[in-house]
Amino acid sequence: MSAPPTGSLTDPVNQRWAPSWWAVLLIGLALWIATVAVGGLTGNALMLPTIVLLGSFLVPVSAVVWYLDHDPSPALSPRRVIAAFVIAGVMGVLAASLLEYFLVVPGAFGFLEVGLIEEFVKGAAVIFVAWGLHTYRTRDGMVLGATVGFGFAALESSGYALVALFVVQGHRLSLSLTSLVFTELIRGVLAPFGHGLWTAIMGGVIFRSARGGHLRPAVSILAAYLLVSILHAAFDSFGGIVGYVVISIIGLVPLIYLWRRGRRETGLPANAQAAEARLPNMRDA
Repeated sequence: MSAPPTGSLTDPVNQRWAPSWWAVLLIGLALWIATVAVGGLTGNALMLPTIVLLGSFLVPVSAVVWYLDHDPSPALSPRRVIAAFVIAGVMGVLAASLLEYFLVVPGAFGFLEVGLIEEFVKGAAVIFVAWGLHTYRTRDGMVLGATVGFGFAALESSGYALVALFVVQGHRLSLSLTSLVFTELIRGVLAPFGHGLWTAIMGGVIFRSARGGHLRPAVSILAAYLLVSILHAAFDSFGGIVGYVVISIIGLVPLIYLWRRGRRETGLPANAQAAEARLPNMRDA
């Protein structure tokens, strides 16, 4: 049997389009630490944008590469993954900001309103990025969902880091590198258990509900949306290490369930699966 042509879906180079997740994490972490050290030593304010961007995007990018490392799929091209991270992430932040500005009322249900809005816009972004796919595997939906969620989280963390940079000392506003770094460390550790996890669940259920090669409404999507919105609201409102751990464990249960259930899916109709199964024999003939 001849080797697959370069650029085909079975080409290893095409599937291994990025370094391993641990290499991305370690290299990025080393660069971030070096940037923080140089910025703190020199007091050069021009280093601050680099510190903010590296610290905010390091864990989200590494997590997306982890998903791709553990389930490479010919249905998800690098272009679609990048679009999910950047374009859908920005769209989600913009839409959430507008809706929260007009709809959220300060009070007891404020956190729940924020959760409902942000999970809605991220779910809509998953559907937007999935437009044009011909197969819908649960795991592909989870990868796209996680990518959208991590793009959202990276941009949101950048905002939190910038806000933390400015501190009031007496009657003066000053810059605090320590506050910025502490904020990025906390949000970096929590990132895999927040937006990425919640939107991965949504994406998996959206794709799992597809029939006949088309996405469709389903009660399971509504149930998943309400679940992740409540988890989001609880995560924002409870605070504290114990609260974060408990909410993260609750979120990991449906995530792991969906990932395992999607292990043997192909996303193809039965007749297409049969035809695909015969392809290796046809090539060998």
